[in-house]
Amino acid sequence: MKSLAFVVLLCLGCCLMTSSFVLEPPHMWSKLILTHHWPSTFCSMEHCHSKFDYWTLHGLWPDKGQECNSSLHFNETLIQDLLPEMQKWWPDLKIPESSRFWKYEWQKHGTCAAKAESLNSQHKYFGKALELYHKLDLDGVMKKCNIVPSETYYTFDLIEGNILNFYNVKPKIQCIHPKEGKVQILGQIEICFNSDFQLDDCEHSETDTVNLNVKGAGFSVCDHATPVYYPNLKGKLSV
Repeated sequence: MKSLAFVVLLCLGCCLMTSSFVLEPPHMWSKLILTHHWPSTFCSMEHCHSKFDYWTLHGLWPDKGQECNSSLHFNETLIQDLLPEMQKWWPDLKIPESSRFWKYEWQKHGTCAAKAESLNSQHKYFGKALELYHKLDLDGVMKKCNIVPSETYYTFDLIEGNILNFYNVKPKIQCIHPKEGKVQILGQIEICFNSDFQLDDCEHSETDTVNLNVKGAGFSVCDHATPVYYPNLKGKLSV
């Protein structure tokens, strides 16, 4: 009888372990990266002429996976009510009237975010990104900290320190690095959230790079020792 009871308990344990394994989505993300880019810096690489003079959304990226579900096709009609906000805060900086950028972000990142029930539709995904963007108000925070576009260079520690002190989490700040090496240009700021949409530290290595469509160009983690140039809308780097 004791032997039979042991076998039953063992089977139950195996079933519970198996159920737990099956219920856990493969490659489930644990962190979301809300990415902002500075239009002036982006357009200096992509040869566009941006009219936006505030930090715009680049994307909401899960920390695991890319292009996770090809069956989840982008459909602009599902987010019609969000379009006015997206055109203002999440524009395609190269072709502002186009929806191709949102399609790209959905296919590459949104389909992976959709593994979570809270983001399992286009409306939930784009809506949550806008919600978090407004919650952070990075552009407003930078101005409150008196970090504004200027011909005077900033130290990296000043920029990172102010963001860290305000949000109480560590951001990832990325720059482009001209060959001269005398200064780096502020281009992208990532702020992270956990799966419950609570602020969390961003993890990164010094070799992190975000490649753009320009051959050989991209953002990489800013160097702590190099002065940072924060260009205005029509600012041109002079070194």
